[in-house]
Amino acid sequence: MQKKIKFTLGLVVVAGALIAGGVWKTRQLAESPLLISQQTIYTLPAGSGRVALEQQLEAQKIIPDSFWFGWLLKAEPDLARFKAGTYRLTPGMTVRQLLQLLASGKEAQFPVRFIEGQHLTEWLKTLRDAPYLRHELKDDQLSTVAAALKLSPEDTEGWFYPDTYLYTAHMSDLSLLEKAHQRMVKEVSHVWDTRAPGLPYKDQNQLLTMASLIEKETAVSEERGIIASVFVNRLRQGMKLQTDPTVIYGLGDRYSGVLSRKDLETPTAYNTYVIAGLPPGPIAIPSIASLQAAAHPLMTGYLYFVANGRGGHTFTTNLASHNRAVQVWRTLEDKRAAEAKATGTPSGSAAGQTQDAQTPPGAQPPVTETGPAAKGQDKNTANEK
Repeated sequence: MQKKIKFTLGLVVVAGALIAGGVWKTRQLAESPLLISQQTIYTLPAGSGRVALEQQLEAQKIIPDSFWFGWLLKAEPDLARFKAGTYRLTPGMTVRQLLQLLASGKEAQFPVRFIEGQHLTEWLKTLRDAPYLRHELKDDQLSTVAAALKLSPEDTEGWFYPDTYLYTAHMSDLSLLEKAHQRMVKEVSHVWDTRAPGLPYKDQNQLLTMASLIEKETAVSEERGIIASVFVNRLRQGMKLQTDPTVIYGLGDRYSGVLSRKDLETPTAYNTYVIAGLPPGPIAIPSIASLQAAAHPLMTGYLYFVANGRGGHTFTTNLASHNRAVQVWRTLEDKRAAEAKATGTPSGSAAGQTQDAQTPPGAQPPVTETGPAAKGQDKNTANEK
């Protein structure tokens, strides 16, 4: 009898020791750090069970091979309620924290930046390159975006809010564009309602169009309101806007990187050397600063501007003063070209190419505006009204 009792007690002691050892081992595993040494994106497929989860984590060298992983999930059921998704794992994270993250369903968020001053087609290319994003658009054409979002053609270019957007894996490109569009519609509506009185805009689309011209003409924040005043003054006096970015936009794929006289004289719906007034729609995605400048232009008498060689512009009220400013620019450019030739380095004017992005307009050569025959000489043009 005593032998039987001792044997039973021995079994209990052994069992207790095994249980205690198992508890210690599972806790040790739970508090052990992941094997990763850098940020890691892990995707748990839908329908994965406990065994599949363990196999995936071990195969990807995220956790060590361990007999106790399954016991941990049984011992702490809350850790076993993992959800399918794509998660961001960081060095120093423990196995417990990993399982808590999977149970929370808080998937990794990825940023995509939509930059002001770009065309919508450039944004679409950015979306094409965004990781983990689901692509519903079949191509990068504006007409495809308009059809997918049920927009009219004139409400496509420009009508998206520039910002950094966050998305989770398998969100669609259309959902991000829809969010950006709704934000811009709301912002334009607010700015329209608070605009200065008496501006020569028929509707919100023209306000946004003006903002896009300002955005493409200057990267200097202090100049936005002045640029707006030049365009507004010219509209009020019935003068053509004659802004190069509209020519570039109208040319589309035909733009070679340099504007010629023929380009300025080529009729397109957007060529403000040919058409009167504003183009039919925006030529880029404007910043909110440019939108505000369009809605609240400074009060000036300026009708012309030209790059000043210092990253900004020289503004003038009459053609004679403008032509003198142009000559100053040409002299400066000739000097820079001579110095570049002497040193064998590229000229700061990039051989006279026109602005088409966020580059400072001071890096562009002008064409003297002395009358219709002189506009768009065989030299390159830039930011000169």
